[in-house]
Amino acid sequence: MDITILGQQLLGYIPLGDIVLYLAPLNLFMFASTLAFTTIIAISKTETQVEAGFGTLKDREVKVDKNEFKIRRFLAIVCGLATAGAMITGDLFNFTLFVCLIGIVNIGIVAAVKQVDVLDAAFQYGLVAMIATLPLFGGAAMILASAGTISLLEIVKIPTTFMMIFGSLLLFIGVAGETGVAPFYATKAEMFRTPGSPFLLIIHLSSLLVIVRVIEILLIINKPF
Repeated sequence: MDITILGQQLLGYIPLGDIVLYLAPLNLFMFASTLAFTTIIAISKTETQVEAGFGTLKDREVKVDKNEFKIRRFLAIVCGLATAGAMITGDLFNFTLFVCLIGIVNIGIVAAVKQVDVLDAAFQYGLVAMIATLPLFGGAAMILASAGTISLLEIVKIPTTFMMIFGSLLLFIGVAGETGVAPFYATKAEMFRTPGSPFLLIIHLSSLLVIVRVIEILLIINKPF
């Protein structure tokens, strides 16, 4: 069975000590797409929110100050780089670390919006992300205990056991809590057309690509084909 089990050939791998990056067409495409989108985010400017005034025809512009803009852009870039790393890592533990980092910066991106409802959404998302940390790392630890390794290049050669299946289920739940539900909370910020909303787009991209990547990892672990 091929390492990716998605009909693509493994082009090679890059060993960096304990960190092994493996290269396959799908993974390289997602990696390049993430870097390209992150570059666009890094050079973009925030939107200017226009609010209509009550009892007057005048409009009021709401802009993001320079310091806040730098913080939002920094968090968006970190989110993009962490997503890119999660796309090509061949180490299960490093994947969970990348996912956890994505969850942390996603909370920061949403919480940067200075509106009560948006901050409430960020707080709720933070609770979900912290709770999801337990099944995320617990699933990876269970797979390590049952397979004896967290390298996907080695796990693909090991027969699947019940504990590996259960661990992969916990891993999926953890990823769903860390990044899968993020767009639902980010939508709260987009509903109000908040200043700086373009940076929220990286949340949707990271969530989509991480879900695709974790499905690939689950197929590698459980070997349904």
